[in-house]
Amino acid sequence: MMGDRPSPPSRAMSSAATTSPSADKVDGFSRKSVRKAKQKRSQSSSQFRSQGKPIELTPLPLLKDVPAPEQPELFLKKLQQCCTVFDFMDTLSDLKMKEYKRSTLNELVDYVTVSRGYLTEQAYPDVVKMVSHNIFRTLPPSDSNEFDPEEDEPTLEASWPHLQLVYEFFIRFLESQEFQPSIAKKYIDQKFVLQLLELFDSEDPRERDYLKTVLHRIYGKFLGLRAFIRKQINNIFLRFVYETEHFNGVAELLEILGSIINGFALPLKAEHKQFLVKVLIPLHTVRSLSLFHAQLAYCIVQFLEKDPTLTEPVIRGLLKFWPKTCSQKEVMFLGELEEILDVIEPTQFVKIQEPLFKQISRCVSSPHFQVAERALYYWNNEYIMSLIEENSSVILPIMFASLYRISKEHWNPAIVALVYNVLKAFMEMNSTLFDELTATYKSDRQREKKKEKEREDLWKKLEDLELKRGLRSDGIPT
Repeated sequence: MMGDRPSPPSRAMSSAATTSPSADKVDGFSRKSVRKAKQKRSQSSSQFRSQGKPIELTPLPLLKDVPAPEQPELFLKKLQQCCTVFDFMDTLSDLKMKEYKRSTLNELVDYVTVSRGYLTEQAYPDVVKMVSHNIFRTLPPSDSNEFDPEEDEPTLEASWPHLQLVYEFFIRFLESQEFQPSIAKKYIDQKFVLQLLELFDSEDPRERDYLKTVLHRIYGKFLGLRAFIRKQINNIFLRFVYETEHFNGVAELLEILGSIINGFALPLKAEHKQFLVKVLIPLHTVRSLSLFHAQLAYCIVQFLEKDPTLTEPVIRGLLKFWPKTCSQKEVMFLGELEEILDVIEPTQFVKIQEPLFKQISRCVSSPHFQVAERALYYWNNEYIMSLIEENSSVILPIMFASLYRISKEHWNPAIVALVYNVLKAFMEMNSTLFDELTATYKSDRQREKKKEKEREDLWKKLEDLELKRGLRSDGIPT
């Protein structure tokens, strides 16, 4: 069994930070014009069926204006009316009816928030039907070569004036004190959840934010759907990593998982450990890691706080997928490793210190100053410093050569200053070993210089011999 419901993810924690599109040219067209064309395609296919004739809804009295016994029946009639879907791409059509539906949805939101006794068994299928009619739709095709989530503005859903209220109503419905999962499970089933998860690929960050809250509520209230939800999120991530590398809602799904992991019961099931190693760790390999790295790192740390024995496979997995050519990703990896080291147990640290500090040594030697700087910041972390001090006899020999060379050769004075601080810290930790390593390093360097001089002298002799041989072959006396 999976743990109790954790605290819900905040709707304010939307991960889709967007920036204005640049005005540079792409194949003769400005990025703005390309984006505009895409936006037109996306919105026209996003929702709603084109209507042949104007839609007419018969106005109903307000719920507050009818006697309490009549309100449940009127509530159902209003739900049925709100199943009507309008074409928001045509900004001039059905204006009066669109406004009527919007005000009706507003009224329904308020009604489910404060009223009691409205939630009869008959209401459940009508609520789910109304929500399904409005939110479930084919999302516009999204060409990842055309849309850059880090640079371009997302296509916003044209129907949002209605869609937002439908989501708000559904959340209030799920949170109602009268809500009974035993009745609702007939209608909020696996098919409903699958359609909900597909909507996480929406380009509109506002919609993904609401979906995050809706799915979290469903996960908390429907125990029978929990394993299914986890499995489907697992499938989405596997497709994302190994097939498409495109899915807009990865950050939001990871936020939900962060809360779910908090509720895992101990000892962890094999299923959960496999998800960590086979799905979450490979997520680090995708190009768009920066869009969801904070949420991914949080999930990893939550796992390790639950079960410290997972530390070794996690760190070895990160080292296996360490970026070779992208300094931005290296900085992210280093930040995540520091978060892991903040919660690592000393017994687990000993198991991974050698491969870990070999990688940190390579990062410190990086010509990209941000990578070197981020690695050197580890020595500003008190807990990490205490672990390094306890194991200085292992770590110092791994790090020394890189640090000493950088202190003499690095092009960036800020890096040199940080390296001097690290060397000073090492000298204070273990002065005897530090002196031995210094002497060894200097003698090794002298040996290398001597060998280099011998090689140069040998090449010089060979060149002289070749020159003499050439002169003889030309018949010139030597």
